[in-house]
Amino acid sequence: SGCTRRLREVATETRQQYSKGEKAAVQEEMSVVARLSLALRSGSASRTQLPFAALRSGGRIPTLTQRPFAAAAVQRRSIGCYADEGGETTPEFSELSDKQLVDMCLSKTLLPHKLESVLADDLERAVRVRRMFLAATLGEETEDAMELVPYEDYDYTKVHGACAENVIGFVPIPVGVAGPVLMDGENVTVPMATTEGCLIASTHRGCKAISVSGGAHTSLIENGMTRAPLVRMPSAKRCVELKRWIEAPDNFKQVCNAFNSTSRFGRLASIKAFVAGKNLFLRFKSKTGDAMGMNMISKGVEKALTVMEETFPDMRVVSLSGNLCTDKKPAAVNWVEGRGKSVVVEATIKRSIVQTVLKSNVEEMLLLNTQKNLVGSAMAGSIGGFNAHASNVVTAVYLACGQDPAQNVESSNCITLMEPSGEDLYISCSMPSIEVGTVGGGTHLPAQSGCLSLVGAKGANREAPGKNAEKLARVVATSVLAGELSLMAALAAGHLVKSHMEHNRSKVDVQSNVAMAFK
Repeated sequence: SGCTRRLREVATETRQQYSKGEKAAVQEEMSVVARLSLALRSGSASRTQLPFAALRSGGRIPTLTQRPFAAAAVQRRSIGCYADEGGETTPEFSELSDKQLVDMCLSKTLLPHKLESVLADDLERAVRVRRMFLAATLGEETEDAMELVPYEDYDYTKVHGACAENVIGFVPIPVGVAGPVLMDGENVTVPMATTEGCLIASTHRGCKAISVSGGAHTSLIENGMTRAPLVRMPSAKRCVELKRWIEAPDNFKQVCNAFNSTSRFGRLASIKAFVAGKNLFLRFKSKTGDAMGMNMISKGVEKALTVMEETFPDMRVVSLSGNLCTDKKPAAVNWVEGRGKSVVVEATIKRSIVQTVLKSNVEEMLLLNTQKNLVGSAMAGSIGGFNAHASNVVTAVYLACGQDPAQNVESSNCITLMEPSGEDLYISCSMPSIEVGTVGGGTHLPAQSGCLSLVGAKGANREAPGKNAEKLARVVATSVLAGELSLMAALAAGHLVKSHMEHNRSKVDVQSNVAMAFK
C-alpha cells in the first residue's frame, strides 16, 4: 500500500540522515527545551518570556504555541510540556511530522512509550510512528517484518490504558464457529479463535452429536474468585491465633463488611487460612458479578487486611498474592477447592449417533476413556488433566471472547468420564476452575465483544448480575464436552491422523510465500 511504501521511505531516510552531527543538532535543540522547563519550574522565567523561535532551528521542532487551559487540565510530564496552576503551554506534537517525532525518539528526548500520551487525538498515528522508530533502530529486516503486522483501521482507544502497551499493531487470528449446540434447552453458537486446523470442525461434530441426542445439561456447583495474600507473624503460635480469630463468626463479619465496602458486586464468601511456620496464607473467596474479578477481589483483600492489622499490629503483609490463589499456574488447590466457576456438564449420546455422526462405537470409546483419560493421566501424575484436550477448546473460546488466555492453565482442569447408559453413551465433564468474565479485560474490544454477543453473554447482566459470566462458563464447559466427545471418537476409530492430514496441513508453499513477502 502507499502507506507501507511511505513507511519504508521515511525509515530509510531517517537511517541515512541520522549521523553523529545530526544527533548532536537534535540534542542541542532539545537541551533548549530542557533548560526552559527548568527555568519555568524554578520561577526564573515566565511564559511570556519563552524564546519560542529558539526551538525552531533545523525545522525539526515547530513553533510552540501558547494556549489557555482550565486549571484542572491534566498536567503533562513529558519533556517540553509544562503545566502550572494557571494553565498550560505545550508544544503542538500533532503539528510535528512523523520524521520529526522519530528523530525525537531516536535522540531519547521523547520516549517511544509516551507517543500515545502526546498524540492522544490520533492513536493510530502513535502506532505508526513507533513502527517507524523500530524500523530506524533495528534495521531493514525489522521494517520488512512489520509489513506483515497490520495496524491500520483499528480502534486503539479500546487498547490504550486498558489492554496493551508499546503497541505496533495487532495479530489477526482466524475465528470460526462450532454449533449451534443445544445447552440447557437453548441453542448456543460457540465462537473459537485458533490456528489449529481440525479443532473447530471436530468440536462442531461433537456439538451436532450432542444436539441430536437431546442436548447437554449444565450445573453450576460453585462460584467464587480467589486471592490468597501471604502475611507473616512473629511466631507460628501467633499465626494460629490469627487463623482462629478469622474463623470466629463475629470477626469474619467485620472483615466481610470491610471487603464488601470496596465494590458493588464483590461479596466475600469465605476465608481459608493455611499455616506454614510463621507464614499464614489467607485464601479469600468472593463472588464478582459478571467480571472475572481479579482486580475486584484484590481491592477487597487490601481493605480486609487493614481490619486485621488493627487487632494484630504485629502482622506483616508480605505479598498480596502468596501463590495459594492460584492464578495461571498448575495447582492442586484449584482442582480440589475450585476457583472461578465450577461447572459440570453431561449428555447421553445415542448409540446410533455414535455410529453415524461420530463414526465410532460405544464400547471402544468407553474402553479408551478409561485407559487414556484416567489410567494414562494417573501414570503421568497429572493434576486436573484427566481429559483428552480440554485446553484446546478452552483457549480457542477464550481468545475469541476476550478472556485472559493465560488462565487456560487452571480453567482447563477437567475430568472426562464415560459410562454405558443402556445401549447408549453417557459422558460428563467436571471443570472446577473456569475463570471467565463478560466485562473488563479484553471483552470490550470490538471483535471479542461481537463474539460474546454470538454466545448471548455480552457485558453485564443488569437484571441478574453475574448471570452472563455464569452462562459463558457453561458454554465453555459444553464446548469442552463436544470437543472431548469428537476427539475420543476419532481416536477410538483410528481417524485422528487422517483428519489432521486433511484439515491441519497447509496447502501452500509456506517458505515460498515468506520469501515473496520479504522481496
